[in-house]
Amino acid sequence: MPKSNRNEVTIKEVKTKRELRQFVKFGIDLYDGNPYFCPPIVIDEINTFNPKGNPALEVCDFVMYMAYQNNKIVGRIVGIVNHCANERWGVKKCRFGWFDFIDDYNVFEALIDAVSTWGKSRGMDCINGPVGFTDFDHQGLLIEGFDYNAPMASLYTYPYYIKHYERYGLIKEADWIEYQIQRPTQAPERMRRLVSVIEDRYKLHVVKVKNARELKKRYGYTYFDVLDEAYQKLYNYQPMTAKQKRYYCNMFFPLLNFDFITLVANDKDEIIAVGVGMPSLSEALRKCRGRLFPFGWYYLLKALKAKKMTDFDLLLIAVRPDYQDRGITALIINEMTPHFADYDIQRVETTAILETNHKNLANFAEFDRIQHKRRRAYVKEI
Repeated sequence: MPKSNRNEVTIKEVKTKRELRQFVKFGIDLYDGNPYFCPPIVIDEINTFNPKGNPALEVCDFVMYMAYQNNKIVGRIVGIVNHCANERWGVKKCRFGWFDFIDDYNVFEALIDAVSTWGKSRGMDCINGPVGFTDFDHQGLLIEGFDYNAPMASLYTYPYYIKHYERYGLIKEADWIEYQIQRPTQAPERMRRLVSVIEDRYKLHVVKVKNARELKKRYGYTYFDVLDEAYQKLYNYQPMTAKQKRYYCNMFFPLLNFDFITLVANDKDEIIAVGVGMPSLSEALRKCRGRLFPFGWYYLLKALKAKKMTDFDLLLIAVRPDYQDRGITALIINEMTPHFADYDIQRVETTAILETNHKNLANFAEFDRIQHKRRRAYVKEI
C-alpha cells in the first residue's frame, strides 16, 4: 500500500482531457498488484464524466480534484450535487465519490476539505459518500471483506481508508451487506413450491427473450421503468429521467447473457419484475487493467460468452411496488438457478443489499451462503 513522504499536499481541479485520464489511471494504479481489486473499463470511466454522454450530469453539478506531492499524484476525489435527488429527499447533500488516496491523513483531509468547501459554496449543509451521481455508480466504502474478489459493479478500497474516514468525523448513515452463495443448483424447496401458487394467484408468467434487440422491440424501455419504480424508496435514490433510462439500457443490456435475464409479466403482458445477472468480469478486467485495446476486448468477450464459469454476479432483482410483498422474487430465483448448474457456476455474488431491507435479505436465507462483505455510506455536517 502506497505511503506518503508527508510533503506538502497541493490540490488541483481536473480540467483537461489529459488530467481526466490521469484521474482515472490513478484509481487503477493505486491498486496495482492487489489480487482482489477490479479495474473499471477505462473508456466507460472517462465517459462517465462527459456531460455530452452521461445524462446523469444534466441533474448534477460536479467538480473533480487531484492531490499532488512533489508533482506526483497521491489522491483524487469527485464532489457532486445531485439536485434531483436532493429535491426528492428534501436534503442539501454534497456527495463525494471516486475518492482514492495513499495512506496519509493529510492527503485525505486536503481532498475532502476541498469538496466540503465546494459543496458549502453551493448551499449544501453536509457531505455524503462514497456515492456516485446515481445508484448505478459505485457506492459504499468497503469495511468488511477485503480478501474477497471485487465484482465489476462494486467498489473496492484498502482497509486503511476506514481510519481516515473516522478520524475526520464522518459517521455511518447506511450499510449494505453482500452474500456469497455456494454452488446454487436450484431454488430452495419452499420457494419452488410457491412458484405455481404465485403465478396462478396473480396471473403472472415468466418471460424469456433472446437478446437486447428482441427485448427492446417487445417492451421498449418499460423494464427500466420497473427498476425506477422499485428503487424509489432506497437510500439516496434519484428518480431517473427518460434519457438516463435509455443511457443505462444501451450501456448494459447489449453485453448481457440473456440466460440470466428474467422478466415477470402480468396478464396484460406488462413487465412487473426484473432479475439481471452476468458472469464475473473481474479476472478479465484485471488482465487488461480496464483497457479494451489491444487485447482487453478479447478477455471480456471470452468471459461474457463462456459456457462454463466459476463466479457469477447477481446484479439486481426489482419488483414493481404494486406487486411487492407477494413473493414475486421466488419466480425470478427459481427460473435463474438451474442456469447456474448448466454453466457449472461455483459461487454467486449478490448485489449489495441495505441491511435494513430485511425482505430482500430473506430471499437468500435458505441458500448455502456466507455474509462476507459490508460497505458503508458516511455523512458529516459542513
